[in-house]
Parts: sequence; C-alpha cells; structure tokens
Amino acid sequence: MAETARPYRSQNWVLTKPAARGRRGIVVSQSREAAEAGVAILEQGGNAADAAVAACFALAAVEPWNSGLGGIGFAIVLKAGETRAKVVDFGPVAPRHADPADYPLTGEMKKDLFTWPEVVGDVNIHGPLSFVTPSSVAGYTKLKEAFGTALPLAEILSPAIALAKRGLPADWYTTLKIASSAAVLRLYDESARIYLPNGLPPVPPYQGSPGFMTLGRLPETLERLAKAGLDDFYRGDIARALAKDIAAAGGKVDAGDLASCKAELRDSPTIDWRGSHLIHTAGGLTAAPTLERVVAGMADAPIGRGGPSAAWFAQLSRVMRDAYRERLNGLGAATAVKEPADTCTTHLTVVDGEGTLIAVTTTLLSSMGSRVVLPSTGVLMNNGMMWFDPRPGSANAIAPGARPLCNMSPVVVTPKDGSWPRLAAGASGGRRILASVYQTLAWQLDFGMSTEETAHQPRIDVSGPDSASADLNLPPEVLAALEAVGPTTLVEHGVLPINFACPNFIRVDRDGAKGSSDAASPWSAAVAAQ
Repeated sequence: MAETARPYRSQNWVLTKPAARGRRGIVVSQSREAAEAGVAILEQGGNAADAAVAACFALAAVEPWNSGLGGIGFAIVLKAGETRAKVVDFGPVAPRHADPADYPLTGEMKKDLFTWPEVVGDVNIHGPLSFVTPSSVAGYTKLKEAFGTALPLAEILSPAIALAKRGLPADWYTTLKIASSAAVLRLYDESARIYLPNGLPPVPPYQGSPGFMTLGRLPETLERLAKAGLDDFYRGDIARALAKDIAAAGGKVDAGDLASCKAELRDSPTIDWRGSHLIHTAGGLTAAPTLERVVAGMADAPIGRGGPSAAWFAQLSRVMRDAYRERLNGLGAATAVKEPADTCTTHLTVVDGEGTLIAVTTTLLSSMGSRVVLPSTGVLMNNGMMWFDPRPGSANAIAPGARPLCNMSPVVVTPKDGSWPRLAAGASGGRRILASVYQTLAWQLDFGMSTEETAHQPRIDVSGPDSASADLNLPPEVLAALEAVGPTTLVEHGVLPINFACPNFIRVDRDGAKGSSDAASPWSAAVAAQ
C-alpha cells in the first residue's frame, strides 16, 4: 500500500525558494540568468514582450538542453487593460520533404521511454532526420513585432550575446544535464566537441568556482541577428548556413522550409473555470483540450478550507486518468502513438509595469533535442519528428508539412467580472505539464493559496490512463485515497529523476505582482524589476 511504502530518498532537506514582488515587472524562468536578462530590458524601458524575447534568446546560452534557436513553442499574451488574450503559435511543423519511408520500423516496440514502434537507428529521435523546422526565432519575431516597443533589437539581444560570449556555467547541474545525453551527443562531431571535452562531460573543480564553456558559434550567430535582424535566420546568411549544414548532415529541413517559416497570431481559446474565471490557452494540438476536459471533470470537486483534501486528490487522479485515456485514444486506435513523457522544455512568465502578461513555453523536445549542433551557427536542433507516429498512414503520422500533437500548456487567467487577480502560468516536463498547470491554477483560484504556498505544495502527477505518481510528502490520508483510486507510485520531487513538471507563474493584483518558480529546479528564479 502507498501509505506503508518507503521509497528511497535522495534529498534529506527542505527546499524553499523566495517569490519576487514588484510593481515595475517580474520575469520568472527556469534560469535565473535568463530572468535577469529579461528584467534588464524592463529596466531599460522595454515592455513584457521585449523582456520575454530577451529572456528566450538568453536561454539559448544558459539552458541549451531545454530550448534555443533550433526549437519551437507557443506564447500567450494578455495586454494590459484587455480581457482576451492572443496566441503566438510557433509550434512544430514537419519539413516539406518529410518522407515516412525514411523511418523504417524494426518490428519492435521501444523498450525505454517510448511506447510507439521502434525506428531503425532511432533516426526519429536523434540525428538530422529528427529535425522539424526550427520556428522559435519566428515566434520571438512575432512577439516583438506584434507586442513590443521601439526598443532596438540590438539592445534586446545584448544580454544574450554577453551570456553566450561568457559561456555556459560548467557547474554540477551542467555536468548532470550533459552526462544524461552524453551517449548520443558523442555521435555528432560538433556536439561532442562542445559538450564532451576530452570525450567526457565537463566537471566543476573540487573547490572554488566553475568555469564556462562556449557553445560553438552561437555568440557569432546572436551578434549577426542583432545586426542583420531576426529575418536573417530564415532568409539571410544564417539561413544559408543552416540549410548547408543540415543538407551536409543528411537532414530534410531546407531553405524552402526556413523561408516559409512564420509564427501565427490568433485569438486565444478559453476554458470556463467554475463560472468565475477564463483560462486563455494555446488551443489546437497542445495540451489545452485535455486541460479543458480536466477542468470540467473537477467542476464539482470538494473545495474547503485548509487546502485540497484527500477526496479532492482522489477525484483529480480519476479525472486525469480518464482525460488522458481520451487524449491518447483520440489519436486513432487504442494502440496509437503515446506522447513522450520525458521531454526537456522550458517555461517563461513575464509581467511588465503596465500589467501585460506573457506566458511562453518553448522546447527542443528531448533533452538536447536532436543532440546535433550545426557547426556553422552553433544552433542545437530540435528532434520534433519524435512527436509523430512512425507508422505510415496511422493517426498523427509523418507527412510533409504535418503538425503533431504536443504537451505544452502556457495559460493566462482572467476573472470573468474583470476584477483581480490575473495569472500567467505554465510548466516544462512533457506529459507532466498538464497536472502541474491544473494544480497550480486550482490552488490559487479555488483554495486561495499564495504564490509561495503554491510553489511549495506537494502534488500528484498523472501522465496516462493507468497510474499516478504522488509526492511522498503528501499526507498519509491523501496517499491512501490515491491508492484506492488506482495504482499510485510514491516518488520524490527532486532534480533527477524528474518526477514532476517544473511550473512557474505570476499573479497580478491591484497593488502589484508576485512571481514564483519551481523550488526543486536548481537554477530557476523569479526576478523583479527595480
């Protein structure tokens, strides 16, 4: 039984992380340095869109395993004084010459993190055939053009350029992240040269301060973008360098894919939350439709003083299992492709002094994406083809220009009566994102928790129809109720293994804003403008 299980604990401490408070703006990121880059732009007179773009480019230099210029994503923007949000959609799109024949099946099923048919050589998981068109720069361009100020692009990219020139900190967390991908990074020359000096992951010194490692030609690429403009990534010198390197490696993304890559701007679909709030989502092929199913299923969940009860958690476990059963079966037959649970995404939340809220989720999909760094640009490419079912003709199948189902779920929340508070939230963590985002919202909207309480509340995860995971710090009566609903595994909320998503969020009231990041993420932080 869950209440008597004694799982191994790797962390014998109590983690706390401070919230940020302020009236002039807040940036929350999985990287403190990226958050500081965004805040620097706020303090120079930029707005939330300018700050988000600055932080996203900075993440390419300081959190390369999660996002970067070779990634994809979605953003939700709620302008100050408005009641309906917009979606900036720069989600995954297969290259126009994608061919299912390039992904022959072995006849086996994957026996590790994935439950779809195995492809010969795992070419859909790493290497040049795993690339989808890198649309992150198009998304950041749209954010800047549609919502930013007249602040020059060179100023917005200045923090990212400085961080890229300094290099990635070679501390213990970097060692951990690189080591977890080293077996595949070593297969690709430029990736191995950058991330595996002397053939091994970098290790910080026994004492003193860690050094820094330059990520190939990324500094030069960022400098080029600052001078030539972001369009150069798709139709200029950088685009030509990208296309040349991809072709040399054997990939299908070409100059035509790059030239036609554009982010879409549209109205944000909304979800009704207990008749009192609207949840503005990215809609479509993200986790938003499943979030809507969970919200509806929890509409009659018990809400009382003192936080969520055992009955509340039990109902959430049931509702989420049913929602995932519908989501996964909705791809086709019951045996259709299952989404990967182990992804390394990043989430960024921003508010400026005017009150504009932005939630951005970007990803390379797997940790280190395709594990391929393109040598001419230092761009680490995504492995978005892994989102597709490799069986020809199946639901969610590989096809030219196709868009797959993905897990991202950035949200903004507004009260229906136009009052306060307003929230922006999201998380990284693959299929774990949905449970994290729902609980983050419920604890604030239904149980009145502060941002600090929400960030430190133990939670559950349901990433599929058959089982749940529960933080072993939850009360015994909650664990017993969860076990009564179905198979429940007690796990630790720590750095690795990653058993829960990593949320961050901002709450805006009349008297200012507060922001919090995931306490278990070692580099994450909420930073307020001064």
